[in-house]
Amino acid sequence: MTFGRVLTAMITPFDQDGAVNYAETEKIAAYLSDHGTDTVVVCGTTGESPTLTWDEEFALFKVVKSAVAGKAKVMAGTGSNSTSEAIEATQKAASLGLDGSLQVVPYYNKPPQEGLYQHFRAIAEASEMPIMLYNVPGRTSQNLLPETVARLAELPNIVAIKEASGNLDQASHIRRLTPTEFGIYSGDDSLTLPLLSVGGCGVVSVASHLVGNDLQQMIQLFEQGQVKKACEIHLKLLPLCKSLFVTTNPIPLKSAMRLTGWNVGECRSPLCEADDDVVEMLRQTLSGLSLL
Repeated sequence: MTFGRVLTAMITPFDQDGAVNYAETEKIAAYLSDHGTDTVVVCGTTGESPTLTWDEEFALFKVVKSAVAGKAKVMAGTGSNSTSEAIEATQKAASLGLDGSLQVVPYYNKPPQEGLYQHFRAIAEASEMPIMLYNVPGRTSQNLLPETVARLAELPNIVAIKEASGNLDQASHIRRLTPTEFGIYSGDDSLTLPLLSVGGCGVVSVASHLVGNDLQQMIQLFEQGQVKKACEIHLKLLPLCKSLFVTTNPIPLKSAMRLTGWNVGECRSPLCEADDDVVEMLRQTLSGLSLL
């Protein structure tokens, strides 16, 4: 439970000129820490990290750390497809006193499993910061296999994985091969409850921007053995979880956040805005959950 049950992959709000809106960032982070979030993950996929500069990212780390002080932990997205760049970014994040680092599988290079192992090992050995691996083959084109995860879990500060392959068999194999204290977190909101049933411990969530308390309750009910009640929450939230991924994340989330009154701005190019049909679907889904 190093990072808790509900980790929110926080969006990065922009102003009308496309610059990072740090004031709104502070408000969102504080809101999340008061509404079910145990750890705020800054500058991950949902935070549009590919279009942020490192200077913007480090400024975001500082703002969020201050906003949630004493209420939630902060995890820094410092992964890269360059090992040396990931090491430098992780060391700098560690110097800020953050609580952990999210390390994505290197994208585009498509390294083999031994290359992945050496990449993550080098990062882990360069800093004492707790590390969460991030496996998202739909974006990186490479799958971090359970056997490689098990090797990496032997390193003392690689403590968890965000498993976003969408494959419960793979998550089951990871659980079978790793120590019980190694955290397996769902990278898909809609698979949180199923993943708990095969040994997961929580979720790195997008939907928690809107329903963080519900997700926290669902996981706690499951832990208490109240599986039927947990399933009721899962089914209630399922339309929202699916709606937030009808097109590339975080396009739908930013639309939903604007509908609920947040000044998050638009996505940075090459992402674009949701079309009218998506916005209307989100409006109906949010209304159905009494979020509007």
